[in-house]
Amino acid sequence: MKGLKRSIFVSVIIFFSVFSFTTAFGEEIKIGVIGPMKFVQGIGHWNGAVMAADEINARGGVKVGNKMMKIKLIKADSNEFLNVTDASNAMERLITKDKVDFVVGGFRTEAMLAMQDIAMEKRVIFIGCGAAHEELCTRVAKYYDQYKYFFRMTPYNSGILVKVAFIHVATVAEVLKKELGIDKIKVALVAEKAQWADPMVPAVQATLPKMGMELVGVWRPSPVATDVSAELAGIQRAGAHIIFTVFSSSVGIPFARQANELKIPAIQVGINVEASKDDFWKATRGMGNYVIISGTYARGVEQNEHTKAFVEGYIKRFGEMPTYTAGTHDAIKFALVDTIEMVGTLNPDKIVEVLENRVYKNTTSTIKYMKDNLGRPLHDITFGPGYATGLGVQWQDGKVVGVWPNHWKPAPNVDVTYKGMQPIKLPPWMISYYKKEVPKVVAPKATPKKK
Repeated sequence: MKGLKRSIFVSVIIFFSVFSFTTAFGEEIKIGVIGPMKFVQGIGHWNGAVMAADEINARGGVKVGNKMMKIKLIKADSNEFLNVTDASNAMERLITKDKVDFVVGGFRTEAMLAMQDIAMEKRVIFIGCGAAHEELCTRVAKYYDQYKYFFRMTPYNSGILVKVAFIHVATVAEVLKKELGIDKIKVALVAEKAQWADPMVPAVQATLPKMGMELVGVWRPSPVATDVSAELAGIQRAGAHIIFTVFSSSVGIPFARQANELKIPAIQVGINVEASKDDFWKATRGMGNYVIISGTYARGVEQNEHTKAFVEGYIKRFGEMPTYTAGTHDAIKFALVDTIEMVGTLNPDKIVEVLENRVYKNTTSTIKYMKDNLGRPLHDITFGPGYATGLGVQWQDGKVVGVWPNHWKPAPNVDVTYKGMQPIKLPPWMISYYKKEVPKVVAPKATPKKK
């Protein structure tokens, strides 16, 4: 009997020893990475998250109170471009089957709203890294107790995206006036037919005339259109100097390619997510030249001290520039992990309480979460000098270069420029079209009068 009791006692000691070791060193923080994994946007989500997890795990993991915990990533293909229900199911599986502690990613607004509802019901912190619609964050302000677990990391919201796009359009308009002598700038708006882009149309219609420009038409192709020649024909007939693009999906490739194949005498400026990827040059067969887009990263451009290491590390590892959906890296490393280590717990309420009041740097900017006009938290990122500005980038001879902000002066005594910015280049066929020489009319010589 004594021998039996001793065996039981030893077994209990061993069990608790193993349990204690596992609790202290064997636990993992599970982070779900959700996105359209068959598309560039989802690939960016996964790659950014992998970089962050590897960086954190290489240094020993995340310090949670008095123990270290490694990060484990769980990939979920939302298939959200094609099916919102698939996205909802993917989020449900992450939370109920895979038991993730946090989720990052998401791209298409229609799917994000559904995925957000599921994560909020389960009280799981979800950091958005792709969708721009303002409702994702206005929900936080209106129904705080329910939606406080959602934060936006990238991009800034649709309203700010439009504001920044207007700044880019105005910048290009000044170049056209200076270099081509065009007084009245005509603009064509081409926005993919998607919910996130809907608010931009009335905003453009209302704002361009106030900027002294003429809106010559609005075109709304499918997000997955492969032929936009009809739209381009209409744009050319309208005499547009600037084509204001609003694309997040694959239509950005055929549009850029066909516009340049047809030598439309206009320059493309705006949002084109596909143009932020290195494969854009190959996908357009080199016809993506001179396209200007709202971007996040560009080779040689440093927004702050974190930018260079991330961009160079990403290129070295994946062989291409990161797209903005690779902001999952920042969501994990700078938002989640840093906050977890500050509070010493994985409790979502404790993390939210600290995270929403933090001001911190990521690889592109300084993040400060906004409040609405009633002072309620939005968990949306602040735009402006010293905070998030994004970049204006242009394809120039097969390379993406930063062209904005380049001595941007949004207020008196404020001049914003990042290291590595370059001047804007106009398409040569546009220069030829607007600088074509008008034949001079030579007056006939007078016939001498006969005496």
